[in-house]
Amino acid sequence: MKEFSGSILFLDRSDINTDEIIPARYLTEVSKAALGPHLLEDLSLEEFDPQADIAGKRAIISRANFGCGSSREHAPWALEVNGITVVIAPSFARIFRQNMFNCGMLAIEMPDAIIERLFSRFAGNQATLNMDFDNGRQGGTGR
Repeated sequence: MKEFSGSILFLDRSDINTDEIIPARYLTEVSKAALGPHLLEDLSLEEFDPQADIAGKRAIISRANFGCGSSREHAPWALEVNGITVVIAPSFARIFRQNMFNCGMLAIEMPDAIIERLFSRFAGNQATLNMDFDNGRQGGTGR
């Protein structure tokens, strides 16, 4: 991945676990694609509707300890089949971060203060993340 651009899904909670990313009842599915419709369907966040809020998003910004819980690869797979290939948070569960890497996806750690500024400035808006790894540039927009 040399460049990335996409809309951001803000999930304003710490400790979002793999059971909330993809519920265990779907782990018997035989294809990654079958996981897609069930991404974050058990996540309980005020005013969050997975059916409406996930569509078209390519990145997630969340709070600390994203991907904690079971060590299943299904969690990054469910993100991937929905087009989400970047997650930014202050910290990740170690195995989840490694599973993201193994799938060719990015788990980017940023300090709490920066995450807080991103939420304050962009959450609730249509925000886009842009990164150019070859030239060391990143940016974002929000309306």
